Amino acid sequence: MSRPAAPLWLAHALRAQRGPVPWSAVTRGALAAGPLLSAGVGTGRIAPGVLAAIAAMLAGINDRPGGRRASVKRLGVPALAGALGLLAGTYAGQGLAAVPLTLALTLLGLVAGGISAVGPVASAAGTQLLVGAAIGAGMPTAESGWQRALAFLAGAGWLLVLRLALPTPGSLAGDFRFDGERAAVAEVYDAVAALLDAVGGERATARRAALTAALDHAQDALAGPRLRRYASSAAERRLHARFAAALPLAEAATALFWAGEPVSARAAEGPRRLAAAVRDNTGTGPLPAPHRSAPALRALDDALLRAAEAFDRAEDAHQRPPARRRDVRHAVRAAFGTGGREYGLRVALCFGASAAIAQALHHTRWYGNHQHWYWLPATAVFLVKPDLGPLASRVLCRAAGTVLGALVFAGLAALLPRPAGLIALVAVCGALVPVATRHFAALTAVVTVLVLALVMAGGEPQASVSRIGETLLACALVLVVGHLPMPGERGGGVRARLAAAGSAAHAYLVHVLDGSGDRAERWALRREAYRTLAEARAAIALAAAELPALARHTAGTDAVADVLERLVDTTTASAVHLDDTGRLTARHVRQLQDALGELKLQGLVEVPLPAAA
Repeated sequence: MSRPAAPLWLAHALRAQRGPVPWSAVTRGALAAGPLLSAGVGTGRIAPGVLAAIAAMLAGINDRPGGRRASVKRLGVPALAGALGLLAGTYAGQGLAAVPLTLALTLLGLVAGGISAVGPVASAAGTQLLVGAAIGAGMPTAESGWQRALAFLAGAGWLLVLRLALPTPGSLAGDFRFDGERAAVAEVYDAVAALLDAVGGERATARRAALTAALDHAQDALAGPRLRRYASSAAERRLHARFAAALPLAEAATALFWAGEPVSARAAEGPRRLAAAVRDNTGTGPLPAPHRSAPALRALDDALLRAAEAFDRAEDAHQRPPARRRDVRHAVRAAFGTGGREYGLRVALCFGASAAIAQALHHTRWYGNHQHWYWLPATAVFLVKPDLGPLASRVLCRAAGTVLGALVFAGLAALLPRPAGLIALVAVCGALVPVATRHFAALTAVVTVLVLALVMAGGEPQASVSRIGETLLACALVLVVGHLPMPGERGGGVRARLAAAGSAAHAYLVHVLDGSGDRAERWALRREAYRTLAEARAAIALAAAELPALARHTAGTDAVADVLERLVDTTTASAVHLDDTGRLTARHVRQLQDALGELKLQGLVEVPLPAAA
């Protein structure tokens, strides 16, 4: 007799990401917050040292694998937002009474919540904006607002310098400046090979999704900010060319996946050799003989041949990988759309209410003679973020992590010498942050120990018990607000992402059926279609793992995503077949018509097939 499956919200709370230890990020974490605090203590500038260490910790949470140039945006934009929030919170806390301050923080929460709907970097920026505002208003110090903002920027900037300057272990043999980009591009070729191995089997769909994730990661790694329009170094141009060469390979592999007929094992040998060539920064060597019995196999062999040429020839200085076409109008639509409005209202209500409660508790001194009241609103900010998991899951993880972290710190605080022991503890926790990000409870425990150590180093008494109480109060508040009815339709964020995926699929299909010969445009549209579909899938999975009262509002959206996925896969297979024969088969036409008919009922996509098809 099989055991009943755990509810999705509980299963999500117990699930942790797996993978190798990111030793580079661990090294950066060890060299960031602890040394910054040590510098502050050594120079007698303890408060700025604490703020710099907090900024380094927050930047460490955003420190993910990828290209160095991309990390400038991923770490720098949230740091700027955090400094702005710290500046605004400091002056608002000094100049406003409790009620006007609460209203100002509520309005700031509304703005930050809407901005968070734009994308991952914007979400991190919105979070740090509110955390900075809470710390600025609730942690009074003798320094002025601009001095605190500069200290915050210095702390985040120090971690960014470490990210740009330190090589990845094992990468010194090549140009370590692009080790993250090289690894990301190599993973694309490995994902193509894995999909080819799985074609016709049970794991093929998961491998196709993994290929999309690898392409998204490589695209982001190569698309960091730059001063010049084109890549200026030969190593970077080579990586751009090799990523571009992977796009037709991924297209052909997806067409074979759609056909569903297993291919020979040697089909995956070529992409694997290309992956090794990218990692080792070498030529491709001999590739397997072609097997050209079907249009998709012919496309695969042609793509392998073009990739070999791209690997061996001089780099094209003007070649750039396809980038996401997101402008200010897209950001405005996302922030003011249904998803942005819904999230903004919840963030505003949680942040404003938690700030009001924290000030009331602070003035009544319910937990003793502590000067700071930032913990409750800062905790609410992290709890209200859907990026970190379903609501019930993140509340449970936050409560468990805070209790564990506070108890661990209470024991360590009684044993460690001060301030040397606290500095060492901060350094150890900074090193653990990149590993702890794999599970929200573990991350919460590590961050709790780190922040309590920083606060004690800044002169505050031990506050583990009060932090536990404030965290549990924030959990209850966010649970209540998360289940309150809001203006508009629930699940707006999921539906907004489905609509974006439908629009991208529509643009991709129209381009393919129009018979345009612009391959670069086609590959860019295909990338956007699969990326937006993956984003919609992630949002749907997150919503499905909520408690039933919330999950029911997005019921059925996974079926719509299934249809969109079939449409995009069939469009890819159609593009490959049109390249080879100039016409679609009856199977292509039938599956396109079926998918379009189902989507028309949902009001997402309506694209008539041309008579020539």
